[in-house]
Amino acid sequence: MKVDPQRYPLWELLNAPGGFGRDAATAVRAEGRRVLFADGTWRLCATSGLWNVNLGYGNRRVANAIYKALVESSYLSVWRGGHMLAVDASRALLEICGAEHFGSVIYSTSGGAANDLTMKLARQYWALHRQFRRQIVVGLRDSYHGLTYGSHGLTGMRLGQGYYGVDQRSIRHVGHQDSAELAELLAREGDRIAAVVVEPVLGTGAHPLSDTMLADLCRLRDEYGFLLVADEVATGFGRTGSYFASRTWPGRPDVLLASKGLTNGTCAAAAVLVSHRICEVFERHDASLTHAETQAGTPPTCAAILATVGEMERLRALDRAAQVTLWIDGLLADLADHPLVAGDRGTGCFRALRLAVDGVDLPPEDVQHVADEVRRAGALVSVGPGCVQLAPALVYEREDVEQLSQALSTGLDRAAEALSGRRSVHSTP
Repeated sequence: MKVDPQRYPLWELLNAPGGFGRDAATAVRAEGRRVLFADGTWRLCATSGLWNVNLGYGNRRVANAIYKALVESSYLSVWRGGHMLAVDASRALLEICGAEHFGSVIYSTSGGAANDLTMKLARQYWALHRQFRRQIVVGLRDSYHGLTYGSHGLTGMRLGQGYYGVDQRSIRHVGHQDSAELAELLAREGDRIAAVVVEPVLGTGAHPLSDTMLADLCRLRDEYGFLLVADEVATGFGRTGSYFASRTWPGRPDVLLASKGLTNGTCAAAAVLVSHRICEVFERHDASLTHAETQAGTPPTCAAILATVGEMERLRALDRAAQVTLWIDGLLADLADHPLVAGDRGTGCFRALRLAVDGVDLPPEDVQHVADEVRRAGALVSVGPGCVQLAPALVYEREDVEQLSQALSTGLDRAAEALSGRRSVHSTP
């Protein structure tokens, strides 16, 4: 065993050990829309953390609400009971999501765990109907639902599921461009499908589901009876323009998942909103769901939810997001002629800038190089397949967008120069 007394103590998630501890990637503090790093540089955040700090860093009203709950209630659980902050937070969520459709809220601690919970909920729902064959849960190819054991299986990207022995025997994946594969699957195995889980905008690559796809999902749900689940972990709380993207669907989902923006990124929290249709079945059978998490629905979490809902209204976050969207539209249009830019996609404050050379998407290492150059130029963006992704806070000001535009332009220019030089070297006889 090699003992290294100088070993960096933090195992950074989704990073190889060779990248641990870099000053330029080690945050010291965050304030408003900017993050200070250990190299002494403040950088504009164009990722909202992980799509979750929708109202900016350090919101005092959210922080004060958490502090008050910690002092007055410390820790209370929702195991075999509840507490009043959890009841109040549930009522607030039902109100903004539609109490005429959703009847109850189940708390979790992350989007991944919430997807695990939802798959169990769907399978038990059908078991209570004595339809025990309905075990299959369908996701979309290229989707992302988390990396806990169940959600890792549901995730439609190839992220080492076989390597880690993730069980996908009761999971199916279909394309997101249209409903043809789903319709074919349902025709073949419709009586085995418990639920179809979709992101309104696929988190990896910012691919919005088309109006036709959404209409077909609702039509096929009516025909085959499966539960339709909207995974709004990333799109919830104003990211795409409305509080929740599924509010504008032609039919409401049976289950809605919220997480990232739920507490403005302050707590490990998720909420699963369950329709009256599902509540009624569990109530009729007086059936308990075998799922619980120690830190789910604690007083600080529920206080943060209530404060975040209040701040969304006080700050007029949806109205401001509409203005930020227009500014981002202009920014993307200005970059359209850059030699590395092949277009853009997404909606609202959830966008992707496509990167390609001669019509071929940049490989992951070159996309990362672009993101690194943008970071050097003063802004934080995230990487996706053949793209860099932009998820600005809903409360950006015009000067923030101008700084982001400059950083993107500078970063793209530097990356293009480096890539051009590399191609020249390779083509030299």
